[in-house]
Amino acid sequence: MKTSPTWLNDYLEPPLSPAEQAEILTAVGFPLDGQGRADGADEDWQEIEITSNRGDCLAHLGFAREIAAATGRTLKEPAVRAGAGLTPASSLVTIRNERPDLCPLYTARVIRGVTVRPSPEWLQKRLRAIGLVPRNNLVDATNFVLFELGQPTHVFDLATLAGKEITVRNARDGEAFLPIGEGAAEVKLRAADLVIADRDRAVAIAGVKGGALTAVRDSTRDVLVEAASFDPVAVRATSRALRIASDSSYRFERGVHPADVDAAAERLVALILELAGGELAAGSVRAGRDPAPPRRVNLRPDRCRAILGIPIADAEMERRLATLGFAPVRQADGSFACTVPARRLDVDREIDLIEEVCRLGGLDAIPAGDSIRVRVPPFQPKVAGRRAVKDLLAGLGLVECVTHSLVAEKAAKPFVPAGGGLLEVDDERAGGEPALRPSIVPSLLRVRQRNLDEGCQRLDLFEYASTFVGVGHEHQAHNEHRERRMLAILVDPPEGSLDRDATFRRLRGVIDRLAAMLAGHDAEVAVRAVARGDDGGCGWLEPEAIATVAGTPLGRFGLVTRDLLKAYGLEHPVAAAELDLEALLERYPPEIRTSGAPAFPAADRDISAIVDERVTWAELTATIRGLSIPELERIDLVSTYRGKQTGAGRKSVSMRLSFRAADRTLTGDEIEAATARAIAALVAERQAEVRSS
Repeated sequence: MKTSPTWLNDYLEPPLSPAEQAEILTAVGFPLDGQGRADGADEDWQEIEITSNRGDCLAHLGFAREIAAATGRTLKEPAVRAGAGLTPASSLVTIRNERPDLCPLYTARVIRGVTVRPSPEWLQKRLRAIGLVPRNNLVDATNFVLFELGQPTHVFDLATLAGKEITVRNARDGEAFLPIGEGAAEVKLRAADLVIADRDRAVAIAGVKGGALTAVRDSTRDVLVEAASFDPVAVRATSRALRIASDSSYRFERGVHPADVDAAAERLVALILELAGGELAAGSVRAGRDPAPPRRVNLRPDRCRAILGIPIADAEMERRLATLGFAPVRQADGSFACTVPARRLDVDREIDLIEEVCRLGGLDAIPAGDSIRVRVPPFQPKVAGRRAVKDLLAGLGLVECVTHSLVAEKAAKPFVPAGGGLLEVDDERAGGEPALRPSIVPSLLRVRQRNLDEGCQRLDLFEYASTFVGVGHEHQAHNEHRERRMLAILVDPPEGSLDRDATFRRLRGVIDRLAAMLAGHDAEVAVRAVARGDDGGCGWLEPEAIATVAGTPLGRFGLVTRDLLKAYGLEHPVAAAELDLEALLERYPPEIRTSGAPAFPAADRDISAIVDERVTWAELTATIRGLSIPELERIDLVSTYRGKQTGAGRKSVSMRLSFRAADRTLTGDEIEAATARAIAALVAERQAEVRSS
């Protein structure tokens, strides 16, 4: 916040130089961020950095309070003296609040007979010092109170308010509104926007901007003075959506407590009467809820000393808290019961009070240790497993990507699962990519496209990141979603080839390596084909398969559809996988079983069986293993062939059976007998035609 050191000294006794102010504020957590000389004001200005939770210090009085507490100086709060007439304000204007959840308190005061004219020199000088342009005595008074107390206010020309009434309500969808300000353009409001309206129209965007049609002008004689509190989230959402920001919205977004509204209103009214004359109507008109009672938080001195690591006397803690307005009261157990001022929205726990004690002693007073304790964290399966997955993929030649979680809506839609919905962020900074990606694959396809455009002909990619899908009915309205960490893989065909089957097998090999590492080399990878249009199919893979490892669902993989490849300018086959490894990572590393080297050699026999296209490898191996041949050690796939020799709708699957006995070398007759049993089972159960063995 830009401050005027002269203005700050209005509230301090004795005053301080700008350098002293900056030094003290820096020591208590508000560092100097810049300084200079104000144009046309012959005054210094200083930019003081403020954290987002300290909205109470977005005002000169807030900084003066911090300096007074840290130095023991006297804080001179502004005196308020405003006499009122006999006519009650409630007879001149009516207030209705339809959204007390978004506007906890709305107050209005009426002043009649004001004279709009230039502000006195002292006021203009204060505003110029912080970079504001003086307008007139009424507008300048609202800006002065804003930067003095941190409470936004507004002044309406009462004669322009239709029906002499104010309603706090939601805007009508598409309702027109012209903001105040030179060159401002009319905007269309949304139903979600909170507005201040008269009988006929919206006259202000609540907490954000006043309207041009009811603004103070030279002819204004009667005014309505608004002071209110608005929900920070609602103000922020409206300000971002309409792309309208102001000093008021900046403060409301950080929180203005309803209990501070009246003090600011009375200060503004007194200032207007001093600068513009007029008569104040009796009382105020209010709508909303009564402010909640002050929060009470206890501080244990021993706990404070233990946290800070320095000796601080109980009396000193009490003094520091008292200077900040916490009114500490000693309890029987030795703790201090503190009443939190309404303006301190950031304080609601004991640790917050400990921070206050620390700040007032100077953050630089906390000693820095000469040594650092290093604690080795326990083994974390998921962390180690993810690192191992990335190492494996990198070792296989895949390049890791880190892409943005926001994508274009057009890119995201093909990947939204059945029953799910697309989630979008309502933020102008998202530009043309407002969708939270339901899959990582479109991000990798975009990376692949960009690299191909740059001349990179072969590139295999992977990324381990989060995906987001809306769930339930009207998921966007209720902000319901499912977030999952997924591994996405994209591979090109083998070098020198454009064969789709070879591309598919190449990806299958990567998945098998992953499964072996995460679940053990003996873990069985089961694959189920998904036909296009089947329930559970994703729609962006063809062919598509769903993999399961040791009974745990792993994910889907296959070839990216030609239409999707065309959209990304890719003409060669690309295989993709999207895998959920979290369940396997919970059990990482897998249990490893070892055995001694075999004492006797193995013997291999090959079988080529022509079977129906729909018969899977898992079914073929299950048929043979179902025979429980004790000497059968393993079954490996050799090749798959489709052509004229196999006939339409059939394929030739070549497999290798390995036999070994633990106590002897198997004879040829034993091996042939076992192979014959396997062939007979394939013929009987799978209607196989065995061509060779």
